[in-house]
Amino acid sequence: MKNKVVIVTGGSSGMGKAMAKNFAQEGAKVVITGRSMERLQAAQEELEQVEGQVLCVEMDVRDPDKVQYTIEETKKRFGEIDFLVNNAAGNFMCAAEDLSINGWNSVVDIVLNGSWYCSQAVGKEWIKTGKKGRILNIVTTYSWTGGAGVIHSASAKAGVLAMTRTLAVEWGTKYGICVNAIAPGPIEDTGGAAKLLQSEEARKQVLKGVPLGRPGRPDEIAGLAKFLFSAEADYINGECITMDGGAWLNRSPF
Repeated sequence: MKNKVVIVTGGSSGMGKAMAKNFAQEGAKVVITGRSMERLQAAQEELEQVEGQVLCVEMDVRDPDKVQYTIEETKKRFGEIDFLVNNAAGNFMCAAEDLSINGWNSVVDIVLNGSWYCSQAVGKEWIKTGKKGRILNIVTTYSWTGGAGVIHSASAKAGVLAMTRTLAVEWGTKYGICVNAIAPGPIEDTGGAAKLLQSEEARKQVLKGVPLGRPGRPDEIAGLAKFLFSAEADYINGECITMDGGAWLNRSPF
């Protein structure tokens, strides 16, 4: 990661911040984006205590103009872009029959449309310059298993998974660009966990289904992300790697 330039959307907290911190520790030049400049600056101060250079850009992934602005600011500061992490997300628990149109549109717009806007904008930059960059999308196991209360998020993440595989084939064939995904399980100290595990009872119920009996840690996701951007992962393309302690496979009655 030394001197590599990576954009991490939703990089001010949770898994996004953990990935950004890991990249910075490896000497990368990191761009973190989010909708709150106050939170971004707090994350920037924390990241700059390690190593690497950090740029924070206030950006809403739902706005293609803001996405393009982020790319231009990144190029202005660091010259180029090597990697993109589509981590920004939105989610809340809601029964499908009670979900409002605005609720549906909000999550789909952030997760699916936002990931596409960022991927296409960065991809066009790479195509123009001939760079064989890499994109990493953060999805979830209910992208393919489904899950009660997350119809909006599951549908959007399933779209991102399809986008991952489609771009891996199309852009891999034409331009040598690699696109992969990580599907985390319940990860502690993240916004998603705070919303989906709102009570101790809910937490116990979720962890009961995890064979390893514990939630994942943000630094574990960060380590996998770093690997997928490393030379050792040059031949991995169109893959979705699950890190959930075996939860999605668990159909045990015990």
